[in-house]
Amino acid sequence: MHSPDDNHSTFSLHLPDETATASFGRQLASLLRPGMVVWLDGDLGAGKTTLVRGLLRACNHVGPVRSPTYTLVEIYVISRIYWYHFDFYRFNFPEEFLDAGLAEYFRDDAVCLVEWPDKAAEHAPPPDLVVRFEFAEPGRTLDVVARSEEGRTCLKALNCGWQDAAT
Repeated sequence: MHSPDDNHSTFSLHLPDETATASFGRQLASLLRPGMVVWLDGDLGAGKTTLVRGLLRACNHVGPVRSPTYTLVEIYVISRIYWYHFDFYRFNFPEEFLDAGLAEYFRDDAVCLVEWPDKAAEHAPPPDLVVRFEFAEPGRTLDVVARSEEGRTCLKALNCGWQDAAT
């Protein structure tokens, strides 16, 4: 887990369909490191779980990738790295994060992908990256915001890699 900072950097792109969203997830996967926290922010159906599915497929996960809406967290162990996919949509109160003991998942040997982080308010650890999904017909617009030094390193590589992939 990393400390937040106020020197934000942003990368924006348009993803025309589900295939492009999964492709972006695959590219993001190679840039994330253990200890990183990624907040996934967007409306229901915006593509958050689709991005996670693409990300985990890039890590050679072959099993199902489900939305953790009812389970709060889905756990994937890939190459000795724990990938935790959280969904706090069903929280009625931010304190439910503490009551469920979820803080213990945010470790240096894990990548934490968090849907609906605002529902956990100040209890959720600060992100290294925030991925914001907005509906933009056709498809989605993504804003990726770096909130730590690790996030800025990731964003810089992402920006270079996405430009290379687009050419």
